[in-house]
This record gives sequence, C-alpha cells and structure tokens, in this order.
Amino acid sequence: MTSFGAVGSLGAVFRPQLPPERLRSVVRAADEAGLEQLWLWEDCFLESGIATAAAALAWSERLRVGVGLLPVPLRNVALTTMETATLRRLFPGRFAVGLGHGVQDWMGQVGARADSPVTLLREHLDAMRALLRGERVTTQGRYVRLEGVALDWPPPTRPPEADPTTAAAAESAADADTAVFAGARGPRSLRLSGEAADGTVLDANTSLAGIRRARQLIDEGRAAAGRTDRHQVVHYLNTATGPDAAARLRAELAREGHDPATGPGVAGDAATVAEAVRAALEAGADTVILQPTADEPDPEAFVRFAAQEVSPLLR
Repeated sequence: MTSFGAVGSLGAVFRPQLPPERLRSVVRAADEAGLEQLWLWEDCFLESGIATAAAALAWSERLRVGVGLLPVPLRNVALTTMETATLRRLFPGRFAVGLGHGVQDWMGQVGARADSPVTLLREHLDAMRALLRGERVTTQGRYVRLEGVALDWPPPTRPPEADPTTAAAAESAADADTAVFAGARGPRSLRLSGEAADGTVLDANTSLAGIRRARQLIDEGRAAAGRTDRHQVVHYLNTATGPDAAARLRAELAREGHDPATGPGVAGDAATVAEAVRAALEAGADTVILQPTADEPDPEAFVRFAAQEVSPLLR
C-alpha cells in the first residue's frame, strides 16, 4: 500500500457543492478506475467531512480517502480524534485527516470565532497527534483542555493484515494512521504546520511560486521544532477538461478573485494536465489532487479521467 504522501501520488476532489447522494457513484467510479485518492471537504455549511469519509471508505475497496479540512473551532479535539481513530482501525492505511482553523466569518456565524485561530490550531494538532500515538494527555491550553484523556482504541502501530515480511509497507501504512495534516496558507500557519503537523494541505489558490514558498516556510517551522521526520505536502490543483474546459476554469478563477488568464490552474487534455501536475511536484508538492470546477458537468467522468488518462502519464 502506498502512503498518502508518496511522491507523485495523484487524486481528485469530491466537491461538497454536489449533493451528498451523488457521493456513492463518484466513489464507485474512482475505486473501479483505480484512482489513488479521493479528498473531501467540510466547508460550512455543506457536508460533514467525517460522515462522507466513512461512507466513501465503506463503499470502496482500495480507495484512500482524505478530509481536508476539518475546521477545529467547530470541534472538540477528543471527539475528532475518536472519529479519526475509529475510521483508521476500520480502514487501515486508507484515511487521511487535515485540520484547519476555519474561515472566521463562518465560525462567527455559529458562535465559534476564535481570538487566536493559530493558537487554537496548534493546540488541536498537539493534542490530536499525541492521542493518536496512544498517549494519555493532560493539557490546560487557551482553548484545548484535557484531563487524563487517552483513547481506548487508538490506531494500531501497523495494520493487522500487513504481511510481516513487508516491513517498509507496514511502517508506511502505520505512519499514515497516526499522521495529521494541517491546512495552511499564510506564513504563520505554514510555519506552524512544519512545527506541529505531519503534512500540509495547500488549497487551489496556491501558485507554483506559492508551493515553493510554502515549502520554505514549512521547513523553517520544522527546523525551529528540531523535526527531521518527513513532511508531506498535498496540493489541490484547479482542473478543467472537456470541450468547455478553458471557459469553466476562467469562470472558476474569477469567482475566487484571481486573474482568469493567469490564476492557478490548468485546462485541457490529459497531457496538458499531467504537465501541470509534474510542475507542481517539481515545485515541492508530494501529492497533487485535481480539483474540478464547481460546475463540473460529470464528476464520475472526472475521476475516471484522473485515474485512467492523467495518472498513466506520470509513471
């Protein structure tokens, strides 16, 4: 089993602008086509990340499923860790989770706005990673307060079905089951991700120069924390294909406030998309996740396109 951060990994996004009942057909299409990864969002006020991840994992046989991101102001860290540990025991090596400090306007709508979002994210990351390692945690932070909390069922140190002769694969999958990603964009959150997370999720607003800058800031954080373990970078790439691909990508970029002619993203056939993926990998991403436009007309075909047309060109 390839870990979530294997260099050159490719995936796609199921956008929560689609109704939840559409998820099953997209998951089945992705699994049958051999897509490596499918990532989900927990944007307000669309769909639950944990509920959709559980369904996607159950509906597939080999697909790895990530949630990027869970907004921590909405969540108690003990509950989020329990949910994550449960899914990782049910589906070893197949579930990735990312935390973010949330869009503060949305958090304000539900009475969860934090005075210091970065502090909140740091406290969640520290506590969740310790709990997933099986530690008993007592902490009295500004936001996270735990008293002698430990999981009865933390993720196993290696998947129970792993072949003992394939130690490297077992170790890789075990690492995936204790890893926590952080979503980051600004300098403070990128340095924090290097310090306190196992990987970083970069959204589709990130240019190639932004990926390179993110790697630099992440490395600064890692150096400050004395970390020498591997840090995985997952990059969402705005992607459109089909007869009207260029027009749909331009409209998507305009909605996000980018110059439609120069904003981050790619439109075209498999060869054009593969070239953009390679550029992102060369800039510092480990995994590239193709993000369809909000008005993608055929999401099932999009995941098949990623798996059967783009992925072979990257091997």
